[in-house]
Amino acid sequence: MKQHIKVSQEQQFNEVVHIIQQHRSKASQALNQEVLLTAWHIGGYVSAKLKSEEWGSKVVSQLSEFIRSHHPEIKGYSRSSIYNMVMLYDEYSSSSFQSTVQKYLRSEFVQPVAGQLKAYPKEDIDSTIRSPSIIVQPLATQLPKILTYTTLTNLMEITCRCQSDEERLFYILYAHKEQLTKRELQRCISNQTYTTLLGNKKNMFKGLLATYPNAPVLFKDTLFVDFLDLPQKHSEIRLKSGLIDHMKQFILELGKDFIFMDQEYFLNVGASSFKADLLFYHRGLQALVAVELKKKKFHPRDFGQLEFYLEALDRDVKRSNENPSIGILLCPEADKVVVEYAMSRSMSPTMIAEYKRILIPQERMQQQLNEYCNLFLEDKTDVE
Repeated sequence: MKQHIKVSQEQQFNEVVHIIQQHRSKASQALNQEVLLTAWHIGGYVSAKLKSEEWGSKVVSQLSEFIRSHHPEIKGYSRSSIYNMVMLYDEYSSSSFQSTVQKYLRSEFVQPVAGQLKAYPKEDIDSTIRSPSIIVQPLATQLPKILTYTTLTNLMEITCRCQSDEERLFYILYAHKEQLTKRELQRCISNQTYTTLLGNKKNMFKGLLATYPNAPVLFKDTLFVDFLDLPQKHSEIRLKSGLIDHMKQFILELGKDFIFMDQEYFLNVGASSFKADLLFYHRGLQALVAVELKKKKFHPRDFGQLEFYLEALDRDVKRSNENPSIGILLCPEADKVVVEYAMSRSMSPTMIAEYKRILIPQERMQQQLNEYCNLFLEDKTDVE
């Protein structure tokens, strides 16, 4: 009886915690929106002054110094910060970016958010100087809703380091979905998550695509493990222990929907015992994910072992409300022809992912951005 009361009380306490978290999240979102609006309006104001040649670089420096000396309580408006705000405004108020957002998402995402400042014609600006209570936004362009899906800090990082509108759109959505911090976002851009997640997947078996149609935009087929400092020649034990020791970085590389469950997970089949290298749970797909590690390039016999593990997981471990287990074979290299032969007759939900010891440049790809955006819209609809 006491045990039942204790469990019930814990559930009630968790409900209170959930209320706290909900309101904190809303407060954080509201604060982020105001910070974004401030940067947007300042960027727009200064941009107009610079483009009309009314101001030059020297005036921007004087503005920064004026704020610092006359209003020391106002922080974050150095010369470089102001120019970053101008860059933010110029990039995301452009017709090319807004056209890209409309192409891949619904038009509502380029609509202005609530709380915008009123735009005044240029001839009214002189009169506003005599009326300090009136705040001027010299251009009519307003903050598009899509920018509110991540923080100003992340937007600055995306703006400075991404080259195309499609790439910027992807990282805004990805930072929102994975709730990335600045440091996590920096790594995702460095290891080119855009290309590895949205590129054509040739190592996904038919069974995975049939069971999980969204798999191409949920799983990478190239993972960077540069944080392990692996030598050219290394053992599977070193690879596994390194991933265990750096599980937070590895999960970020996989995707934050992965929850680590165990290493060397025992599977008892008949009178024999087997061990899956790493076992995860994918929250979005509600499925177990077994990851097998290999230090050498892909061999068909490795695939047979992984299929066996999935069968054992589905029969003896998977719960009735969960979906079929997924297998990922992680190896340093895979011969495309051998992979194609191995894939031809199998209907297991498996894939082969290659790991790279160091970050390497890869060709930008964007042909599956549309699928990623559609998935984002589906998730949003489900929440609403």
